[in-house]
Amino acid sequence: MSSHKRDWFSNARFGMFVHYGAYAVAGRGEWVLNRENIPYEEYTAKYVEPFKAENYNPREWARLAKRTGMKYVVLTTRHHDGFALWNTQTTDFNAVLLGPRKDLVKEFVEAIRAEGLKVGLYYSVADWHHADYPYAYCRDWPEGWSDEASKHRFFAHYTAQLKELMTQYGKIDLLWYDGCLPKPTEGREINEWIYTVQPDILINNRNGDPYDFVVCEQTIKPAEPGIAWEACMTLNDNWGYHSGDHNYKSAKDVLGMLIQIASRSGNLLLNVGPLPSGDIPAQSVEILEQVGRWLTTFGEGIYGTERSELMWNNMSQLTIKDNRLFIYFHNDPGNEFCLAEISNKVEQAYYLDTGDAVSFEQHGNRIFLRDLKLDFSRYLIPCIVLELDGKAAPARKAEGFWIVD
Repeated sequence: MSSHKRDWFSNARFGMFVHYGAYAVAGRGEWVLNRENIPYEEYTAKYVEPFKAENYNPREWARLAKRTGMKYVVLTTRHHDGFALWNTQTTDFNAVLLGPRKDLVKEFVEAIRAEGLKVGLYYSVADWHHADYPYAYCRDWPEGWSDEASKHRFFAHYTAQLKELMTQYGKIDLLWYDGCLPKPTEGREINEWIYTVQPDILINNRNGDPYDFVVCEQTIKPAEPGIAWEACMTLNDNWGYHSGDHNYKSAKDVLGMLIQIASRSGNLLLNVGPLPSGDIPAQSVEILEQVGRWLTTFGEGIYGTERSELMWNNMSQLTIKDNRLFIYFHNDPGNEFCLAEISNKVEQAYYLDTGDAVSFEQHGNRIFLRDLKLDFSRYLIPCIVLELDGKAAPARKAEGFWIVD
């Protein structure tokens, strides 16, 4: 990945994932067709045609993402069910001819750009609707292709769709592959072509080389040093809208994930599943608004952070940027906190929200913060900044332990 391509992604730290499609009408998650063995005639009549997206307003999504402190938004242009949200010539199973009767991708791209955010498109290689895709109703994933002829017809189909997405909507900043099964999907040829028409695009690793960043799903698994990475997580327990899923993460949960990921120089791509109307569920909006208000005050230690090799403690998480160490407190340490971690000399300490000085003493690698007045009643996770005599370096080598990442 060239440095100019990597800069925005390496500084972003936070993005919005949007799983939106006809499956939202069912309200039972994005895999409903496969899980319930729904024939396509039934799926089209019950879910695709009633999918009107009557309140679809991606400009509002973009404004919410911006208020939340997110820097990019990724939309599912086509999930595994095969229903394309753009004006494709490859299939009649699309949002221009059925359901909404409009190009949802076009409106999305224009809206995200208008708010100054980076545009990401999710694309599933898997397409249960296509005649040559092996067995739409597998209980897991198909293990192989039916025959070489059907495999090559399917490759021609999916690459034609990608060529439409990469040429019809102007500059695309990020391509998020999914469903690249069964192998091989021969991604190298199409990826190399994509770089010729979208030279600044970033591509994830799910369709093979060449790619720009690696992803982990529903877990936080940092990549090796020097490799750009992203963790994608749901806000509740489903990607697509599920009317019965109210198991939402709290704003503090989201911030805990964000701080942990930022401490290892990764990005959090946090998912929302809009209602079939296009409205984002009110509980999701409320949580995201809380996160955004916190980031307005405390985001300085999140965006553009460097990878930290500092170890865990049971009070806080640590991020680093230049010569500053940000101590984000998940638990209240009381009046005093001891950080026995860094080898640097501390030059000053202050509260991130007010800039007021914090009293401290340093004895070797033990730093004592005194007379603390952390406002947990006002802030979900308060923060103290230490300015050091250089980039924060651990006083001890991390040993193998049951809590690692």
